Amino acid sequence: MGWLIGRAAAMADPQKARIKVMEKLQGLSKLDDPESAVVPILIDAILLVECYRAARHEITFLPELRESVDAMLRDLTAIEKSDAVVAR
Repeated sequence: MGWLIGRAAAMADPQKARIKVMEKLQGLSKLDDPESAVVPILIDAILLVECYRAARHEITFLPELRESVDAMLRDLTAIEKSDAVVAR
């Protein structure tokens, strides 16, 4: 896959790498079932963050992934609480 971003390029310019990934992800809307492609990745990302939380050695981009996962989980928790209040 020629579009993949190498480790050196990602570490040299993370913002440019993120933009390249976002451009690639725009094609998800053309898949028959984009959720079936994205949800397993989100699950793996959450599990990866949890596996390496408080690890002795830091993995490149893990702090950013942890922040993203934690923010998503906070948002989902807020939505669940809001839905519970509305349901009462």
